[in-house]
Amino acid sequence: MRRALVTGGASPIGAAICRALARDGCRVIVHGHANAAAAAALAVEIGGEHATFDVTDHGAAQRAVDALLEPGPIQVLVHNAGIHDDVPMAAMTEAQWRGVMAVSLDGFFHVARPLLLPMMGTRNGRIVAMSSVSAIMGNRGQANYAAAKAGLIGAVRALSLECAPRGVTVNAVAPGLIDSPAIAATVLPETVRQLVPARRLGRAEEVAELVAFLCSDRAAYISGQAISINGGMA
Repeated sequence: MRRALVTGGASPIGAAICRALARDGCRVIVHGHANAAAAAALAVEIGGEHATFDVTDHGAAQRAVDALLEPGPIQVLVHNAGIHDDVPMAAMTEAQWRGVMAVSLDGFFHVARPLLLPMMGTRNGRIVAMSSVSAIMGNRGQANYAAAKAGLIGAVRALSLECAPRGVTVNAVAPGLIDSPAIAATVLPETVRQLVPARRLGRAEEVAELVAFLCSDRAAYISGQAISINGGMA
């Protein structure tokens, strides 16, 4: 049974990914930090494990990942942890810039790096970084978020070249507008119809199915890609 770590596993998309990977036979480690209790509850629901640590803290992440590796390699990593702190760049503080970067981009490095050699040693691994339509199209008030998510695409493309000879694929998934309490509270239905050719919000389960496919043996020849799932947004 492959072990899978999903950072930000208690969020709506993260939880859907955890459930899909567990359904497909993975032993899922649900990571949480701000939502540690929800991560623990989800782990019980899917028969997995949970881990609580701050992905922005290099030392804490290293210690936590080292402990997770004690039973054996982790062959699937989905880096889903991320935060928004939206404001036009002219009014953005350094803390707002660095805080968003720290979770999405630094967090990817902090978690992925210690997993790489054990994963490559198995000659069968999957890494998926959750990017965003904002990284591809941009979005007002999200220069920090778009930069962090675009950085993940660059990291994925470079890392995929390093990992390909060892049977490890590395990809990014870029969701568009996905139904969640936060989106429902801020994006009006008429705005969705204007922005999304499919004229609806995506579902977390639809994103999870794409991620689960990329983590499966069926996707062994797909690597270094940034795959959009956004209802036809350009």
